[in-house]
Amino acid sequence: MRAHRTALADCKKCPLMIGPVVSGSPVFSPILLIGQAPGDKEGGFGKPFAWTAGKTMFKWFERIGLDEETFRSRVYMAAVCRCFPGKNPKGGDRVPSSDEIGNCTGWLQAEIDLLKPALILPVGKLAISQLIEVNKLNEVVGKVHKVTFHGHQAEAIPLPHPSGASTWHRMEPGITLLESALSLLEAHPAWRQVCEG
Repeated sequence: MRAHRTALADCKKCPLMIGPVVSGSPVFSPILLIGQAPGDKEGGFGKPFAWTAGKTMFKWFERIGLDEETFRSRVYMAAVCRCFPGKNPKGGDRVPSSDEIGNCTGWLQAEIDLLKPALILPVGKLAISQLIEVNKLNEVVGKVHKVTFHGHQAEAIPLPHPSGASTWHRMEPGITLLESALSLLEAHPAWRQVCEG
């Protein structure tokens, strides 16, 4: 894990990506959370989901038993891409290119090999699409999916992106499907294991 984290922190494969590399705590956890990519504030804080989207997401987790500090210390937080992609001229953050996603895939593969997680939580459509085919969030959120990811079998509970720019989780059917996802997460053995510490 130490060697992996040192190499990850030194990665400079993508010229358009803006460092630093952002990672969660190096914790051996049965749960792997996969975000999309850090925003422009996360690098300064040195941790993923450190700004407004994170506040929303951690409120979801607090409702089912884990506050932010405990979650960060017990769940491994990764992302499809680990550096800030920069701003999109049309607004919002730039979506990473397929090459950039490909460059970061090896880091995720290494983490899957290290952790062998029982449960994966992909957050947002870009992250979900790495594990399962997704046309609409309505079709995948609110269910447990059996997945094989980088050769490892696990269960996945997809979550919508908690971004303020997204209205999906704040209106129906998103509200109900998010509640279903959180109920499934709360009942999952891996979540119970993490809650018990």
